[in-house]
Amino acid sequence: MNAEHDPVMLPEVLQALEPRDGAVYVDGTFGAGGYTRAILEAADCTVVALDRDCGVEKYAQDLKKKYGARFVFINGCFGDVETLLKNKGFEKVDGFVLDLGVSSMHLDQPDRGFSFRFNGPLDMRMDTTSGDTAADLVNKMKEGDLADLIYKYGEERRSRKIANRIINQRAQKPFETTIELAEAVRAVVPRSPKDKSDPATRTFQALRIAVNDELGELERALAAAENILNPGGNLVVVTFHSLEDSIVKNFIREKSGRVSGGSRHLPQIESPVTEPVFVALYNKAVSPSEQEVSRNSRSRSAKLRAATKTPLPPRKDIS
Repeated sequence: MNAEHDPVMLPEVLQALEPRDGAVYVDGTFGAGGYTRAILEAADCTVVALDRDCGVEKYAQDLKKKYGARFVFINGCFGDVETLLKNKGFEKVDGFVLDLGVSSMHLDQPDRGFSFRFNGPLDMRMDTTSGDTAADLVNKMKEGDLADLIYKYGEERRSRKIANRIINQRAQKPFETTIELAEAVRAVVPRSPKDKSDPATRTFQALRIAVNDELGELERALAAAENILNPGGNLVVVTFHSLEDSIVKNFIREKSGRVSGGSRHLPQIESPVTEPVFVALYNKAVSPSEQEVSRNSRSRSAKLRAATKTPLPPRKDIS
């Protein structure tokens, strides 16, 4: 695995997942197969890998040749993990890992439209066979709705200025490329001397999240984890921005029996629960080592949270 596809926080993921012989694990975000390969090497186990991007099947074929029946690849969304597993004959598994970051493969392929560093079609779809593209959103949404989207999913304070610029510019010519959008954002968002990130970063994040329903996928996957994990099975999630981390943090807090303060993406919990469905493995999020950050700058914002499934049956949300 080269540095370009170096899986983020791999030692920490393996420590939290604790692969063992005879167990079955789900890698919900297969990508280039970094986590899957490491899990298969760590124990004589089976890994079921999911990815909605059919473009990663070449990596899956390589692993299939090496690991045979121990490796199963499914082209699908991790939010549908429970149904996908049942369709393949798996009722329960012993671990579920998610890496929610955009893979370097996507960022470094201009034709996928994820990055403002390269000029390419304004697409951003993980599954290029269906759904609206980022261009569809910026060219069709009303100004207020677009501003709200950029603010909510990008946590961008200048969302209204950005939306206004987009609306005015698209009236002359619809947006088609990543560079066109990036330059429009940069025109109204000054580069901050304190923030090393590109002014277009938050807007691109917001559109990517919306195009792929990333937060909805995460919520569905966490809910499914209750049903698919055997007692003692571990849920391990690596997030890369505060919206994702808040969802995972609140899910583990609520399911471990503590009152959650709630978030805009999860229902408010009205009372504590005495019998936990999950037990948190760590008191707080685990961050990548300084060595990893220096080696792979994309790991800088990563946070890992993990929890173990208890013997109790899945618990319904309190209404």
